[in-house]
Order: sequence, then structure tokens, then C-alpha cells
Amino acid sequence: MYICFAEYRIIPEHRQAYLSYSKQLAQQGELVPTIYEGTDQPNVFVELWTAPSEAEAEAINQARRSGQSPWHRIKEWVEGGEAKVHVWTFRPVIEPHS
Repeated sequence: MYICFAEYRIIPEHRQAYLSYSKQLAQQGELVPTIYEGTDQPNVFVELWTAPSEAEAEAINQARRSGQSPWHRIKEWVEGGEAKVHVWTFRPVIEPHS
């Protein structure tokens, strides 16, 4: 399992707009990330996208960066804008029971 991971800080005044938009996308889409918020850093969010292959994870990464994804819109609510939306792809190194 590969992971595409996005991280950013939402401007507090835009928190509700961000949460509403993310919930709407999650209800509509087939390929949807799990979204987490920092417990000790309010308004810092991460998206965790899973993919069965490196190629698919990289495709998610590229779509997320290029604006082809409807999730790209959240840059409007990110502190520092698009430059502060960090996206990475991770490969498994050690897995449980391996």
C-alpha cells in the first residue's frame, strides 16, 4: 500500500468553509482521502490518500498538485496559499507482520 500525503494549515476564519467543502467532496467522490487534524495544532490538517501501487499514488500526487483534483480548491483557505500545501508520496518500508 502506498500513501499520498498532503499537509497544510487552514486560516481560522476559513475553517468552516474548508470543513464544509471537504465533507461535500467526501460524500461525492470515489477516491477520497481520510482527513486528520492536529490534536496539538488546531487547523493543521493532513490528507491521507491510499493507493495499491506507486504509480497510482504518484498519479494522486500529481493531480493534487496540478489542480486537476477538486481538492485543489482548498488552497484558497490555506495560510500562505498554494505554496504552503505540501504533498508527498510514501512507499512502505516496514509493514506489520512482514
